[in-house]
This record gives sequence, C-alpha cells and structure tokens, in this order.
Amino acid sequence: MKLFLLYLLSINSISFILFGFDKFLAIKNKRRIPEKELFTVSTIGGAFGGMFAILVFNHKLSKTNFMWRFMFIFIINIFGIYFLLR
Repeated sequence: MKLFLLYLLSINSISFILFGFDKFLAIKNKRRIPEKELFTVSTIGGAFGGMFAILVFNHKLSKTNFMWRFMFIFIINIFGIYFLLR
C-alpha cells in the first residue's frame, strides 16, 4: 500500500512538472511536449497532478478536445485508484 501511494505521489509530481514545462515552452514559442505524452503520463496515474497543473498554470483550458479527453482519463483514474485502495 505504501509503495502504491509513493508511486502515485511520484507520477503526479512528474505529471505536474511536465504540464508546467509544456506551458513554459508554449510561452517561449518553443517546440512543445506532444499531447500524447501528457495523456500517457496522466493515464498511468498522473491525472491529479495534471489537473492541478492545468488549474495552476491555466494551461490548455481553451482546448475543448484536449479537456474532454483529459477529463475522461481523470475520471478513469478516480475509479481505478478507488478500486485499488479499497
């Protein structure tokens, strides 16, 4: 159980950093992190970190298609974590 919680903390920290770095790259008009990679990190447990970064950095909120797919992954994460911790 402790190992799983440590994993969740780690992957969500990585997700937060990736989303934040992508926002930084967007501001600097540099090559961005592909959405596929952001979705991958979110899918393997980093959706909470991604959601926190979206809200903190105000990142990708205007991208409706991205937000719908991200919310689907976020909900799947909630159910997955619930059933794993139950």
